Amino acid sequence: MDFLTSKRFITAALVFLVLLNAGLLGVIWWQNTHWPVQNSLIATHELNRHHSFTEQLGLTEAQALSFRNLRQEHFRKVAPEMHAIAKLKTQLIDESLKTRPDSKKIALLADSIGTNQAAIERELALHFKALAQACTPEQRNTLKKVLERFATRRFFGRDEHWENNPRHDKGEYRTPPPAGEPR
Repeated sequence: MDFLTSKRFITAALVFLVLLNAGLLGVIWWQNTHWPVQNSLIATHELNRHHSFTEQLGLTEAQALSFRNLRQEHFRKVAPEMHAIAKLKTQLIDESLKTRPDSKKIALLADSIGTNQAAIERELALHFKALAQACTPEQRNTLKKVLERFATRRFFGRDEHWENNPRHDKGEYRTPPPAGEPR
């Protein structure tokens, strides 16, 4: 009997090819489902934000490029203040969690955080001014609305979301009543 035409060889070759195909399909499936999550989320978030500004304001390509450059410059300028705030907050937490926290040191740390935050807010105002200068008068009105929505979202957006949340209506998120009132 010839070795290449034997049933045992043909069966073994077919099983080997089936396993090889299954392994290849598994590798392809794994590559398509396991993206580098962090990088793709950041890129998507940045592209969506840029695209959102471009659409809402009706920016030209040159204006969109100017906005991108202004944003990069702004974040470069405020990065040292942000890092300083992070370090101060770490020190504030450390001091607050001591068995005998020093209230004077806590006050000094909080004041330092406030000073750095004020510097960031001043820089933010200058950044908004630069963005406005890159816009037409009609675009400035839209920019004002977008920036106001962005600035107040942190304070008012969550409350509105909170009130409209179906879990809130079911009583799943209930704050305890003030002392002295019945539950």
